[in-house]
Amino acid sequence: MVTNKKQQHSKTLSLFLIAIPGIAYLLINNYIPMLGILLAFKDYSFIKGPFLSEWNGLENFTFLFQSDNAWIMVRNTLCYNVVFIILTTATAIFIAILMNEVNKRTISKFFQASLLLPNLVSMVIVSYLVYAFLNPETGLLNNTLEALGFSAINWYSEPKYWPYILPIVNVWKNAGYASIVYIGSISGIDASMYEAARIDGAGKLKQIFSITIPQIKSTVIIMVLMSIGRIFASDFGLFYQVPMDSGALYNVTQTIDTYVYRALMVNNDVGMASAAALIQSTVGFILVLSANGLVRKIDKENSLF
Repeated sequence: MVTNKKQQHSKTLSLFLIAIPGIAYLLINNYIPMLGILLAFKDYSFIKGPFLSEWNGLENFTFLFQSDNAWIMVRNTLCYNVVFIILTTATAIFIAILMNEVNKRTISKFFQASLLLPNLVSMVIVSYLVYAFLNPETGLLNNTLEALGFSAINWYSEPKYWPYILPIVNVWKNAGYASIVYIGSISGIDASMYEAARIDGAGKLKQIFSITIPQIKSTVIIMVLMSIGRIFASDFGLFYQVPMDSGALYNVTQTIDTYVYRALMVNNDVGMASAAALIQSTVGFILVLSANGLVRKIDKENSLF
């Protein structure tokens, strides 16, 4: 009996030692930074530090939302993210279904691997690729327009085009990675279901809408819920680097993250930046709970928790 306990203890200790790097990473990157919540309620001083700086109540939150740009940055953050979730999800599902058919025809899996490439490319590189298309003087789009007899466009000073440019860039960057998740989900569908559907005379579209999409519904819900958790945040590189921080575009590219960054760089206001981060996290948490609660009421089996 004692020997068995020693063996169990030895196994537990071995597993714990293996888990130490993961636990340390989780503590350092996820839990210790939570102390930064205190800064949202302090008038931060670099001399006094985070613990000795004076408390200022809700002044950081007041400053954030009394700004002239408050409505613009909240509107852009929410509206863009809603569009991103819809377009990226739809495009990723389309790519996954298409690649599943490609697999059935035994075409090289190089195409699947290539879907990951845009997601692995840094936003700095993406911004340069976009600039290669939109450069007012030598950009591919302007050269094409001029070749067709149209006037060139100064893309970085024309806000009306960017509500379309940003979603396109976001879909190109993220849809491929998301589609890999859906491809894995589709590959787990029982092939006999498709065989039975073919015997019953169902065409390809009928199989997709009657079998494929319903079978990956739980994966879609989980992916959407995870996206909703960050609906009050934004991809900083997409909204700052891709538009080249052009002041003429602030009305359509200013989000909470870019506003906080600019305020932090100009005013060194750490408290306001922390307040914005706290609001983003809190709203995201509430939205995930609300969306999951709605899913649970409609279809309990497919809820996240």
